[in-house]
Amino acid sequence: MNTDKTYAEKIASEYATKETRKVVALKKLDAKAKRPANVFGYTFGIVMALVLGTGMSLALKVIGDGSNLWFILGIVIGVVGIIGVSINYPIYRKILEKGKKKYGNDILELAKEITDEN
Repeated sequence: MNTDKTYAEKIASEYATKETRKVVALKKLDAKAKRPANVFGYTFGIVMALVLGTGMSLALKVIGDGSNLWFILGIVIGVVGIIGVSINYPIYRKILEKGKKKYGNDILELAKEITDEN
């Protein structure tokens, strides 16, 4: 293994500006297309999991005073949490599709430029 050659290639790759900038721009565009869907998916998923957990805790009489009112309220809140968790992925996919549609042409154009250079 020639460490001098590896080191030289590493240094040279840092100064290869044209291709590297296009690849970085492509990665940024890809992240920009996916970011809204990821933020929504994680945020909504966490909130609905907490709602589901609260409902379960009420229904199992871990929190609340243990009366039937709290039990029924726990079931209702738990069902809302289950519905929220269940629809999280389809909503995520729709938002992701929208982002890909919005930035798709730019990403494909930049990817084609990168592949045509090599």
